Amino acid sequence: MNKIAVIGAGTMGNGIAHVFAQKGFRVSLIDVSPDALNKGLSAITKNLDRMLAKEKITTEDKEKTLANIQGFSSLEAGVADAELIIEAATENVAIKLNIFRELDKITIPEAILASNTSSISITQIAAVTKRPDKVIGMHFMNPVPVMKLVEIIKGYSTSDTVTSQVIQLSKTLDKIPVEVNDYPGFIANRILMPMINEAIISLFEGVAGVMEIDNVMKLGMSHPMGPLQLADFIGLDVCLSILNVLHDGFGNPKYAPCPLLVNMVMAGNLGIKSGTGFYEYTPGSKDLKVAPSFR
Repeated sequence: MNKIAVIGAGTMGNGIAHVFAQKGFRVSLIDVSPDALNKGLSAITKNLDRMLAKEKITTEDKEKTLANIQGFSSLEAGVADAELIIEAATENVAIKLNIFRELDKITIPEAILASNTSSISITQIAAVTKRPDKVIGMHFMNPVPVMKLVEIIKGYSTSDTVTSQVIQLSKTLDKIPVEVNDYPGFIANRILMPMINEAIISLFEGVAGVMEIDNVMKLGMSHPMGPLQLADFIGLDVCLSILNVLHDGFGNPKYAPCPLLVNMVMAGNLGIKSGTGFYEYTPGSKDLKVAPSFR
């Protein structure tokens, strides 16, 4: 396997393209928005420059990696001859299903179709294709170039051969693949999101403040980042989407998103991406300041 296509040039998509290109794969990075595509390619360059400054790679490594990546705004042109296509679009069921319907029509028959979804059913995605045996989940962690884990999600019809191929491929990237079955939230988010939601509920109910909740988890549980800061990092809209998938999938009220989270998303306070969440974020500043709403 040599030709990879990644759909979506956002944080996850450009990170996935980066790690494949750095390992010598030819990568098509696809985004219908030329602006998003340019930002994605720029982010890869900046990440490589950081690695170069830390002497983790050489100038030659950087140049080879960038040479392995080609940007496309056309889905059909980008996936041509690709042996593995990884969808990293927004966490929206309808969008993902439409992408996979189209991929099934325009990709080579032997191509493996993977999704970087963090919670949406692989079986449901596979069902809109004529190759459900070749559809699988590859859930990378953010930031992709740094984090070792890849959750490998086997749908109801995913073949053992495809699963083995994707596991081996993940190892080629120096990642640690963990195979899980296809149930809402898989493992990572089935455990993580209720914890984040409970932290938000604790804030909502006035049990403790933003910094206090995060400090308890950092200092008492050895978490590198508190749950509220992590929610900001992930994106509060993404957290809400995943909790809704869990709530709808299991029908269990314990997964119901906190009203505070719902209101923050409706207000556009999404975390780092919007500049304000539980904390406020100033470009270029590393100081962690609690958002005005929670002071």
